[in-house]
Amino acid sequence: MLTKRLKLTAIMVATMAITTLSSTAAMADDLQRLREISEGAHRSAANIARNDARHPAETLDFFGLKSGMTVIEILPGGGWYAEILAPFLKDNGTYYAAHFSPNSKLSYQPPMLKQFQDRVSGNPEVYGGTIITHLYPPTETAIAPPGSADLALTFRNVHNWIMASTQKEHFAAFYTALKPGGILGVSEHRAPAGSSMEVMETTGYVTEEYVIQLAAEAGFEFVASSEINANPLDTKDHPEGVWTLPPTLRMGDQDKAKYMAIGESDRMTMKFRKPE
Repeated sequence: MLTKRLKLTAIMVATMAITTLSSTAAMADDLQRLREISEGAHRSAANIARNDARHPAETLDFFGLKSGMTVIEILPGGGWYAEILAPFLKDNGTYYAAHFSPNSKLSYQPPMLKQFQDRVSGNPEVYGGTIITHLYPPTETAIAPPGSADLALTFRNVHNWIMASTQKEHFAAFYTALKPGGILGVSEHRAPAGSSMEVMETTGYVTEEYVIQLAAEAGFEFVASSEINANPLDTKDHPEGVWTLPPTLRMGDQDKAKYMAIGESDRMTMKFRKPE
């Protein structure tokens, strides 16, 4: 009897070890795939060059992206991250691109949505399976079926919502779309701690404290932060706010070399969980 129990125990331990190794291998494979896609031939040289500042594979790995997930990218804009997320999830997962609304009153948004739609429809080998939804609080907030998503991601958007006074409606929409236990990943230009709302409304930089507050008010739990996208060279006191820096370079050639040497902004990278 004792020998039989020992054998059963040994089998269980071996099975657990194999499962752990398989899971670790899958995670490593996902990270490698993200790195390969981020350098893929479907991406422009300019977009690939920005990998050094944005660390897409490492950022998505930190957020917990895995094959087979249902993922929402919040306002993908021109598609810098979409051209990584869409092919990664195309054959194993679901990718929602929660883009601008055709009903938006901001003149640049409907044309940008149309450009993204054309890009998706014209490149099925990259974007096949992409589901485009619209996010325009308070009237359009159904970015995915309620409680369906494993992961919702937003990259450098929170400052825009603050300027539009819709930040709380946006976070509420993410909470509704995520399943219990789902993760919200946030990357945003980081303001110095204690910065006022006026600073956040005008410079494009947002404090970590305020993002944590917005997430908590929507019902999220803070999980972790990372310095993957930190830039200690960014002094955050530029004449045209964050738009002084590349890639925008709002001041044109004036002091361009100085701002190119600083590089893209210092960014927070944080994840939150919808309680189970």
